[in-house]
Amino acid sequence: MADLEDHIKRINTKLQQVLKKADSLKKENERLKIDLAEKEDAQNQYVEYVDELRQQISILKAATSKMEDADKKEFEKRINQYIKGIDKCIALLSE
Repeated sequence: MADLEDHIKRINTKLQQVLKKADSLKKENERLKIDLAEKEDAQNQYVEYVDELRQQISILKAATSKMEDADKKEFEKRINQYIKGIDKCIALLSE
């Protein structure tokens, strides 16, 4: 009978350890999810910043007339996209 009680106590102890470990892993998982979300936000901000810098480079090249033909076409394409976007906004506002 004592052996059975000891066995039950050991099982109960191990079960408690497993539950504590599971709880610890859940907390770590939540922390890692939050950390990942913060890193993704930072990465998105860096990507936006790089895009802005590329646009500024294009504008500076256009202003100094040192653009190659391929760069000029890309710049004109981007300008036309902006104009189309502005036209859509104006159309939506005038409705």
